[in-house]
Order: sequence, then C-alpha cells, then structure tokens
Amino acid sequence: MKIFGITVLMLIPLVAFSLGMDILLGFDLDNSIKHAFNPFLVKDPAELILFLVLLFLLLFSFFYRKKKKGNKAKGQQ
Repeated sequence: MKIFGITVLMLIPLVAFSLGMDILLGFDLDNSIKHAFNPFLVKDPAELILFLVLLFLLLFSFFYRKKKKGNKAKGQQ
C-alpha cells in the first residue's frame, strides 16, 4: 500500500508539471491532457521506431529465456 501511495504522490506533481509546461508552450488544456496521458502522440517517427525495436528485443529476450529454461528442465529429468 505504501508503494501505491508513493507512486500516486509522485505521479500528481509530475503530471501537473507536464501540463504546466505544455500550457507554457502554447497548447490548450485539452491538448495538454492528451499529451500527458498518451505520450505516443508527441513522439517523432524515429523515436517510435526505436521504441518498437527495443520492445521487440525485450520480447525476444523473454521468450528466449523462457525456452532455454524449459529445455533445461527437460534435460534434468
């Protein structure tokens, strides 16, 4: 419960800071809220491609490790 409380207490000022910066940059409140809660709207195409590559590597690593662990368990029997 403490971790959840700390997370929320950190989230509120960070979102307020993000909204404030967007408003100072000239966006209206509606666009600022959209940018704060959906970061994919403000990504450049290069950033999006890099994100997808890193996500693919993470998934590949997860499945490779899971497969390797399964083969290891079969070899011990």
